[in-house]
Amino acid sequence: MLHKKLFTIKKLALATSLLAVTGAANAGYTLKLDDDNSITFGGYVKVDTRYVDGNIAATDYWYGGGTVLAKDQSNFGIAANETRFNTKYVHGDVTGFIEIDFYGDAVSGGGNEVISNSSKPRLRHAFIKYKDVLVGQTWTTFQNTSSLAESADFGGPLVASAFIRQGQIRYTNGGLQLSIENPETYGVGAKRGTGLADDSVPDFIGKYTFKGDWGNVSVSALARQLQTLSGSESAFGYGIAGRINTFGKDDFRFQVHGGNVGRYVGVTASTDVGLDSSANIDVEDTTSIMVAYRHFWTEDMRSSVFYGNTQTDLTDRDRSHWGVNLFKNVTKQLSFGLEVGNFEMAESDADSNYVQLSAKFVL
Repeated sequence: MLHKKLFTIKKLALATSLLAVTGAANAGYTLKLDDDNSITFGGYVKVDTRYVDGNIAATDYWYGGGTVLAKDQSNFGIAANETRFNTKYVHGDVTGFIEIDFYGDAVSGGGNEVISNSSKPRLRHAFIKYKDVLVGQTWTTFQNTSSLAESADFGGPLVASAFIRQGQIRYTNGGLQLSIENPETYGVGAKRGTGLADDSVPDFIGKYTFKGDWGNVSVSALARQLQTLSGSESAFGYGIAGRINTFGKDDFRFQVHGGNVGRYVGVTASTDVGLDSSANIDVEDTTSIMVAYRHFWTEDMRSSVFYGNTQTDLTDRDRSHWGVNLFKNVTKQLSFGLEVGNFEMAESDADSNYVQLSAKFVL
């Protein structure tokens, strides 16, 4: 009886708190239910104004690939699809986390610009963590999220960044992380989309991160068994990434990847398998590098300059993205950003310039 009353009190307290949240000017809300239970709500609202000019078709952000046009074309657009919402529930040693955004149908989110501009929600993260073990969908263990460049364009130079969220089982012990993750073979010659997919062996990933007051550097390794139309192929890749503190609040960020990293790097810039010169299916070799430097002009004003390039052997892809930006915090939660840059697909003799203005309110 007492337990039931306490549960009712908790629900009333939560409802009252939620009403307060809706009218709050600031955000980052944690509702403490008792000593062992809490719920946190977070995310942000982001609005992007973007102008693109060149012979790669305009998209809401550069994702490592694109549609090459017969001639240069310009496009202006305003979108809020990057807006996201997340919630975290903590019960003692157990944490549950869920996050969505509104890129639910490819890069555009599925919006109809003729009438409503509605966009579909997309699951980004959904995982459970108990002490040192995590199960569910989140960033791949192969990735060092702290090394991603700060940018107005979503993700910055994704063309050369490790950037995947997928299902996994991960064990963490200090700086060491080991995981088995969802397998998928991608590229010309893969069984993906044929109805014959049989990726029956999980991807194996190991990473060790060195940390200190100076920043962090991670070393990661990837082992996979790829399934193709001509048989099974082993694939191995590596990554070195980090974020190094330099002067004042400035930092240098980098990623270097090589070997058979495939879909783990560059979003669509790199594939797992392709056709060699004799039209035989083979494993793709990829080399990519990303560098970014962030400088604080004042306490509330900062800039980043970044560059990323990925090259592949079988598909002969050579793709780059550079950008420079300026961010200004009006309040702790509200910031505005201006970025100019260029995305290039050298193998197709194609590139587009872009200018993007962003407004971001962090919950």
